[in-house]
Amino acid sequence: MPERKDSMTLLKSMIIAFSTYSKLPMPRVEWNEKNMKYSLIFFPFIGAVIGGLMCSWWQLSNILGFGSAFQAAVALAIPVFISGGIHLDGFADTADARSSYQPRERKLEILKDPHTGAFAVISLSIYLILYFGALTELRSLRAYLLIGFGFILSRALSGLSLVLFRSAKKEGLLYTFSSSAHRKVTGVVLGILILVCACAMVYVDRKGGITLLFAAGIVFWYYRRVSYKEFGGITGDLAGFFLQLCELAMVIFAAVIM
Repeated sequence: MPERKDSMTLLKSMIIAFSTYSKLPMPRVEWNEKNMKYSLIFFPFIGAVIGGLMCSWWQLSNILGFGSAFQAAVALAIPVFISGGIHLDGFADTADARSSYQPRERKLEILKDPHTGAFAVISLSIYLILYFGALTELRSLRAYLLIGFGFILSRALSGLSLVLFRSAKKEGLLYTFSSSAHRKVTGVVLGILILVCACAMVYVDRKGGITLLFAAGIVFWYYRRVSYKEFGGITGDLAGFFLQLCELAMVIFAAVIM
């Protein structure tokens, strides 16, 4: 019976992770501390779904003879549709808050504001243009495989930050997940996933894999620095900001070197 209970807890944790961070249909489960204990462990697997779909689309689009622009447009849309844009929302909110140049408390208030400011629209537009442009330069399955593993890596790093970094406030979705998480198990599992992902990326393409890992590491350092200096810690929006910035950096570096 204990093993069955543990299996059910893991299954419910996975359902909560996919229900929160994706638009994939999931059954309803109760959100409580027990069921959310291992949710962050399953966050990177949403990236695996996105990466798998993007690689499948690359192969299909080549078979059907689509041009690079349409190929890139659909590839850009896949992670937005799967995630529901939750991380892009965090990126936009963070852009608004940082561009306000207000004191820390006011920046945190702007993060919670449901309205979209001009800086959010401008930053998001530039982000999508750069992402689309970089995708048009990816010419091989190896490049798409690296980006696919990048979706796993960015989410594993984002989840790890919720365990390791301090929260800017004791409320909100991020605090709910981080406070409910089994920190030791979550940290170890996410660390292993990062290591496996890193090895896989280097195996796919040594030069490209090392370069993308370096890019992800730099963005991770930048994320912590900005969060602590400007906000006093991380929030859900800042975690989304990191995830999107990390993925943009990786696709740009892939476009340059692949």
